[in-house]
Amino acid sequence: MLSKLDVVAAIATAPGRGGIGVIRLSGKDLSSFLLPLFGQKLIPRHATYVPFKSAEGVVLDYGIGLYFPGPHSYTGEDVIELQGHGGTAVLGLILQRCFSLGARPAEAGEFTQRAFLNNKLDLVQAESVIDLINATTEQGVRSAMRSLQGDFSQAIHRLLAQLIELRMQIEASLDFPEEEIPAQNLARQENKLNSIKFELDRIFDLAKQGGILREGAHVVLVGRPNVGKSSLLNRLSGEEVALVSEVAGTTRDAIRQAINIDGVPFHIIDTAGLRESQDVVEKMGMERTKQAIDNADLVLLLEDAIKKDDSATEKILEQIPGAIPRLHVINKIDLVGMAAHEETKDEIDYIYVSAKTEEGINLLKAKLLKMLGWHGESGAFMARARHLESLNKAKVCLARTSVNAATMELLAEDLRLSQVALSEITGRFTSDDLLGEIFSRFCIGK
Repeated sequence: MLSKLDVVAAIATAPGRGGIGVIRLSGKDLSSFLLPLFGQKLIPRHATYVPFKSAEGVVLDYGIGLYFPGPHSYTGEDVIELQGHGGTAVLGLILQRCFSLGARPAEAGEFTQRAFLNNKLDLVQAESVIDLINATTEQGVRSAMRSLQGDFSQAIHRLLAQLIELRMQIEASLDFPEEEIPAQNLARQENKLNSIKFELDRIFDLAKQGGILREGAHVVLVGRPNVGKSSLLNRLSGEEVALVSEVAGTTRDAIRQAINIDGVPFHIIDTAGLRESQDVVEKMGMERTKQAIDNADLVLLLEDAIKKDDSATEKILEQIPGAIPRLHVINKIDLVGMAAHEETKDEIDYIYVSAKTEEGINLLKAKLLKMLGWHGESGAFMARARHLESLNKAKVCLARTSVNAATMELLAEDLRLSQVALSEITGRFTSDDLLGEIFSRFCIGK
């Protein structure tokens, strides 16, 4: 893909009013924009207090003008930034002035797309820009920043270099089939292949941890009415987000609350109690409960430590798809004098808590992290589904390989396929359709 030659402009700050508003322009040559906009030339990479002028020379605003001649800029092209007051009307007037000078509205993610196309960022780094913006936890910010700084990309490049070196050796062996391959060469190649597999497993594990940080987990609370789902939601979130009442059926609709546990985001969904009911509104709530269950990453099935009802529990279990992990949470242990603990019976996990006294809540949080697959790896990369898919493709290809003189052709092909899969991560081999999909998810002005 070739970088576009036209000039684009957009408001780079969030919509609405604010103390400061930023407008950004990018193009191959923006020197002709300086005098019309500011009435003077700007020193490259120096902040200058200037007026922002209309076509008639009327001052629209005063602010900071910045000029970054390419290639030493975010996009690799000339970039101008106008930092003024953050009112919607004044920013709109200045943006229209930029359009009148020949700029066009930037598309979603176009500034970062140009940075990618001009080799300022690879595809992983470009994606990490939006991940950094969207991060909701400190762990998420650190993980996204590692990817933006190139840690993930460098790990992939190192692995690719090893793959390419091994491919060269294998291909050389295939080019001279009449020469017998010494046993020590085969042994060295086998060791290198095992080293590549080990490193790929390590990167895959770090990427999975980063995927958890990026996506979080959707956890749905289900159970009969009055087992303490809303109380548990309040305890997990640390605030009174759900109405708690002894009246059965108080929760009529799903209540969603975002929380984080040790820096990992969770989306907790409190649902209407599942039971037989003739109440039309309550039945609608239970239907939404079933929809939430279908989209859950994990289901917490709450039961009452005093009023256990195995038949009702079985009916609820029948409504949970078998592929969705579930955890039985036995609530109200404070009323039966039981200590918080967890146990496994008949391959079913149980945890005993009191939402009222908070006993066992930390135990439950640790269990949630464990079931999600989080183990607190500090070097996690902010990975997306496509990254994990490509890594898994490479793992599958390498899993069926071994260094054997009789199967060198198959080994060479699997190494090639692994290389292609890994190269898709950084954008070395990436279709234009995928690029369009990725950058369309960015905000305007980034």
